[in-house]
Order: sequence, then structure tokens, then C-alpha cells
Amino acid sequence: MIIIDGQKTEKSIAMFSNLEEILTNVMQDKTMEDRIITDVYVNNEIFSEIYPHQAEDLASDGIESLEIRSVPSSQMALDIAAEMTKVTQMMESGGKNVARLFKEGKDADALELLQDLLDVVRDFLAMVGDLRERYLNGADEEFQTKTVELSDLLSEMSEILESEDWILLSDLLEYEFAPQCLAWKTISEKLHKELIARFAQ
Repeated sequence: MIIIDGQKTEKSIAMFSNLEEILTNVMQDKTMEDRIITDVYVNNEIFSEIYPHQAEDLASDGIESLEIRSVPSSQMALDIAAEMTKVTQMMESGGKNVARLFKEGKDADALELLQDLLDVVRDFLAMVGDLRERYLNGADEEFQTKTVELSDLLSEMSEILESEDWILLSDLLEYEFAPQCLAWKTISEKLHKELIARFAQ
């Protein structure tokens, strides 16, 4: 039995050879247009892929029940945008923590945390850019300007990383990166409001 958003469907699990085939078929259905799958329950247990295409390895003969939950893509976009403000606060806090660790001489700990921070920043910029591109006709002037500023700062930090000037790097994190995170907090709040207005139309 396949249940989608609380409704039983006429689709039979036996029609497919594995879970990935089922999910692909479901996403091609007209009722799933502009919707995103959020949860998949196999035999009443949440399924989450540990590695790409793991669903392909789950044969249908081992599936007794399948429940799929989804939300409109607009709702997902709003939820993600609402989280972006929290991410900017994490970025600011992370930058200050890395700066503190460098100043305390804990270089190994600082470098490990810095790598995580840089990954978060890259993902953040990609996500904000994607939301603007997909729902708000691309980047506005403020977004473009701030993106260039942050990208330039990250490039400068990468060069300093290579020269291993930890004091200069900690100063950049504390006095330049942290203030930019505050600016991105404002941009994120504006993005969320613009998306709310966009989907209210």
C-alpha cells in the first residue's frame, strides 16, 4: 500500500522493483507538481539515504507499506528562508570562535572549525542565490554587492591561510567577517519578507 500525503493511492508496490522506482514514479505524477518530498516511511520507519541512490538497493518485495509526505515547493522555500537568519548568526558566532582559538594559540582546533565555517558560508551563499534566482527573478543590487564583498574576503582569508598568519586571520574574522554576517542577517530577513509577499500574490 502506498499512501501519499495521507491519501491511499491506486499504485501498487509490486508494480516496481525497488524504492527508487516508486519515488521517481510518484514525483512524475501531476498531483506532485511543485511539491517536494519531505519524509518517506518504509514499513512505518523513516527512510533516509545514507549514500546516493540507496533507495535503489531497497527491493520492493521487502516493502509492506510506504508513506510519502510532501509540501508545496513554496512552503519549503519559505521554511528555508526563515532559517537563513539563524545561519548568519551561526556564521558570526563561528567566526568569533575561530578568532578566539587562534589568539589562544589553539591553531589545530581553529583550523578545523574554520573549515566547517567556510563550508557553511559557501552553502549559505548558494542557497540564498538559488532562492532569489528561482523565486525572485535573480539577484538584486544589494545581494550582488554583498556577495562580491564576502567572496573577496574569503579569497583574502584563503591567501592568509596559506601564509599561516593566524593573528591577521583572526583579526579579519573578528573585525571584517563578523560585521558582514550582520549585513547578511538583514539581507536574509529581507529575502524572507519578499518570498512571503511573492507567494501571497
